[in-house]
Amino acid sequence: MATNHFLASLDFSPENYDVLFSLASRIIDSPSDYGDRCRGKLMATLFYEPSTRTRLSFEAAMLRLGGGVISVASAKSSSVSKGESLGDTIRTVGGYADLIVMRHPKEGAAILAAEYSPVPLINGGDGAREHPTQTLTDLFTIHRFKEHFDGLTVAFCGDLRYGRTVHSLVKALARYSGAKFILISPPELRLPERIVREVKEINPAATLEETARMEDGLEIADVLYMTRIQKERFFNEEDYIRLRDTYILTEDKLRAASSEMIVMHPLPRVTEIDYAIDADPRAVYFDQARFGMFARMALIVHLLSDKEDGDA
Repeated sequence: MATNHFLASLDFSPENYDVLFSLASRIIDSPSDYGDRCRGKLMATLFYEPSTRTRLSFEAAMLRLGGGVISVASAKSSSVSKGESLGDTIRTVGGYADLIVMRHPKEGAAILAAEYSPVPLINGGDGAREHPTQTLTDLFTIHRFKEHFDGLTVAFCGDLRYGRTVHSLVKALARYSGAKFILISPPELRLPERIVREVKEINPAATLEETARMEDGLEIADVLYMTRIQKERFFNEEDYIRLRDTYILTEDKLRAASSEMIVMHPLPRVTEIDYAIDADPRAVYFDQARFGMFARMALIVHLLSDKEDGDA
């Protein structure tokens, strides 16, 4: 695992991800063995977009590893509000911290920031482009519940146009044999053609089926990945109101699904999963959120480690 940054879901190979999954599982089993792993290290979190799980899970991860955290929770509380460039901010913060985690509303901001960063930089989400640490979390969750990736049928439901979690995850999963994707969305929120092309370039044998009916995916999916309709990505509020309740997973609908299927969601949810589903053993989205902390602990250890890949 040679990269100094983690900017996109394809930065790590499937083998690299396996190393991180093994490390995350060891941390879950023996957390006390890692309580001092980052003693004396400092992580900076720069979040120019709102976040709960990503920011707090990263901060909790670093603190549980014995390190420290400095944080900017919004653009208004940073010198960006005074006109400072992103490059200058990154250069400055990189002089204070050993690792930077950044979320930014503009696509490509993480790539630009990495050009200026003197320390490892992690993309915590940039616009609608990528969310690679959510992909790390999602893959680790599937690994924990399914124990393999080959031959899985994954149904993505909701906002596939702006959903950066979907964009990252579908490309990462495409690298496994027998990958099959069911893309459930209204026509206005279909998976962008550029993402479809990238998936086919990664794996020409991957199957992508588009449908507007949730039921089409529920009947055959191994994994149902629900997403919210993202109000903040719409320019027209009327379009958001018209589309926001297009898909709502209820107990009645879930009866059509396999007893072995798992229901995932990157959170936050709004109306797309009925609260009654929380009690169903197939609902793993809160496990998914908890696993995210351990997956990010493994990522931090790797990026700050001087050891060889297999000893990360």
